[in-house]
Amino acid sequence: MQDLVRQEIFDSCQTVIVKIGTNVLTTENDRLDLDRIQCIANQIHRIQETGRRVVLVSSGAVGAGIGILGLNRRPDSLPELQAAAAIGQPSLMRTWDDALSRTGHRTAQLLLTGNDFRSRQRYLNVRNTIRTLFAFNVVPIVNENDTVSIKEIAVGDNDQLAAMLATLLPEPLLVILSGIAGLYDGPPSNPASKVVPLVEKPDESLLKLVAAEQSSRGRGGMGSKLKAILAATGMGETVILASGRSDTVLDDIRSGISTGTLFLAKGEAVPAWKRWIGFGAPPAGVLVLDEGATRAVRESGRSLLAVGITDVQGEFESGSLVGLRTKDGTDIARGLANYSSDEIRRIQGRRSDQIAVALGHVPFGEVVHRDNLALIT
Repeated sequence: MQDLVRQEIFDSCQTVIVKIGTNVLTTENDRLDLDRIQCIANQIHRIQETGRRVVLVSSGAVGAGIGILGLNRRPDSLPELQAAAAIGQPSLMRTWDDALSRTGHRTAQLLLTGNDFRSRQRYLNVRNTIRTLFAFNVVPIVNENDTVSIKEIAVGDNDQLAAMLATLLPEPLLVILSGIAGLYDGPPSNPASKVVPLVEKPDESLLKLVAAEQSSRGRGGMGSKLKAILAATGMGETVILASGRSDTVLDDIRSGISTGTLFLAKGEAVPAWKRWIGFGAPPAGVLVLDEGATRAVRESGRSLLAVGITDVQGEFESGSLVGLRTKDGTDIARGLANYSSDEIRRIQGRRSDQIAVALGHVPFGEVVHRDNLALIT
């Protein structure tokens, strides 16, 4: 059945970011599922025909490498994971290129790591490269660069990567295709559990619905996906989580037909500069806030002053991106610090007129100015 809200959401988007997990793209024996990939490619073509652009965030390199090597399970060691990714990535790209070329589209490979989002200039370069590929009617295929990454080989990297891409592209709709049909109101294995069709106000309470299982071939499960979804919706983007095993899933989304779970954006879209602050780069450290500072930042849109800081975690320089956290451990914002970690430790808990006594000078009245701060919850 057509849903007018979903149809309006699709009609208003310019870019569709499609993230596909390993379990969708591979068979039970860890070989790439050629029929599934061609089916998805055909649906991507039909989205492109509407005048919209598609970015494909494709997992499956490690899974393909496992199949090529004849392994009977996912490796545990980092070198073996990186080797599997190096072996499987060419096969994955060749398969996508073959499938999309049959619909008349060229493809381009982008292998990214967290460092491409930590640097503002590299972040913008990624955006400019993708936009140029769009101008040439090329479908960018993005994956985490597992062959050289260390910290990035962890649960949910490509879910996070897809959410990051959604924050830098124009009028995006993020579609996460999984091995299950959406967010369930109970364990997916329980026949009584049902898919939640709409989440109007995504928040941390959704994590309570997450099952404990982890994918045997992918990196993570629903927990990783929900964290990425919360980050994207917090930046003002809409997300659909649906089954990649449906032969019509992207066609249904294009036609406004209800499928999977729709997560509505939280408020207006955040300006590009604050998107990068809020989600484009991992923080170098953390500032723990008292209750007064938490209210001032979260509810009143104020700058963070030294008097409201109770703890400083990590070592960083002035100008670094830092996370702002409540005393109970909830991350509420990110921002650019006007002082180094050492300086903040010397002035934390002090009023602004006492900073000069501690440091000998007062270059800034705020530790994080509100213009360089973005709420994430």
